[in-house]
Amino acid sequence: MLTSVLLFLFGWVVGSIVVAANPSPYFAALGLVFVAGMGGSVLLLHGASYLCFVLLLVYLGGMLVVFAYTSAMAADPYPETLGSLGVLKGLVVYSSALFVMCIFLWRGWAAESGDFAFEGDALSMSRGDVEGVAFMYSAGGWTLMMCGWGLLLALFVVMELIRGPSRGALRAH
Repeated sequence: MLTSVLLFLFGWVVGSIVVAANPSPYFAALGLVFVAGMGGSVLLLHGASYLCFVLLLVYLGGMLVVFAYTSAMAADPYPETLGSLGVLKGLVVYSSALFVMCIFLWRGWAAESGDFAFEGDALSMSRGDVEGVAFMYSAGGWTLMMCGWGLLLALFVVMELIRGPSRGALRAH
């Protein structure tokens, strides 16, 4: 189990480096989808199945919206891929910075197989992530509703701002 978690975390770091190094919104969005899958897999292996499900739904839904807007705004007929020289330079710079950080921080890191959630609770009747979801909806329901309305308002504001200088709310006179 520790090996698979470390493999997923390595994939998460590689996907993050791809997102940071790629200037094209198409391939950066693909890297973010990969990062969301790796993060969800780590959460799933730690026993938070509902949190993994919510992360994938919310994060990938938001990425779909962001990808639609960035692909509409970026009029690049030939986007840069991972094989481009500029992207490879960024990959090397970010990977070497990560390597240097790992060298300095390696002494304090230790992983053991007993660190995973719910390993000793195989016969338990309740799960921690499901109890947290019930509490979130009971005590924080109004906060969730207000955040949802705020995000909907932000979506309409962004749509009005990027609609164009001649038809949008911001017009030059």
